[in-house]
Amino acid sequence: MKQILIIEDDHYIAELQRDYFLLHDYGVTISHNGLEGLNMALTGSYDLVIVDLQLPETDGFDICKRIREELDIPILIVSAKKEEIDKIRGFGLGADDFVTKPFSPNELVARAKAHLARYERYTGGKSKPDSIDIRELSIQASSRRVFLHGKEITLTAKEFEVLLFLAMNPNRVFNKDELFERIWGMDSSGDIATVTVHISRIREKIEADPSNPQFIETVWGAGYRFTV
Repeated sequence: MKQILIIEDDHYIAELQRDYFLLHDYGVTISHNGLEGLNMALTGSYDLVIVDLQLPETDGFDICKRIREELDIPILIVSAKKEEIDKIRGFGLGADDFVTKPFSPNELVARAKAHLARYERYTGGKSKPDSIDIRELSIQASSRRVFLHGKEITLTAKEFEVLLFLAMNPNRVFNKDELFERIWGMDSSGDIATVTVHISRIREKIEADPSNPQFIETVWGAGYRFTV
């Protein structure tokens, strides 16, 4: 049984989320305190974390950052904040999805299922080549490790998935909607701003000059292409 941690200070919303996940045979643990929830996430064995942004003692942004520093599991933000800057910041700190309140509980469960399925797919390592070596960049699919000039580069879970997907489809152009659907598992009605954020962060880590990328190129008006 997959285990989900919900960090939400609104008791009604937390219990609503719990009830819907229980109906779909997930194990659920709830924390109403940010610091407590963070400690539970880092010390427990959870498959996915759902976190609000406005919490007692520490906020959801810090929780995302701290979890992502140590764990590779999917993180979903559920928040009343609707500003694009909050979404971009959340994605930049390692969140895999951003759901605004009020939300559909069934949609939340569907999104969680999609992220869990994709996480399993990318951690299984059975259908991917073990290593993709392109010039000075080496992507180890099964161990989910990336090396540049022999030095290991740290990527978040979604950054790795984006990089691996593009590298497995070299010289092909993908627009933002396609990447969002392929990596996040949802159609373009979602927030595709995260694609731009993730591409930018990947470039900062693997490109000698992010403003003049040699691996992930922008094809203006069309999308992104991994060049070999």
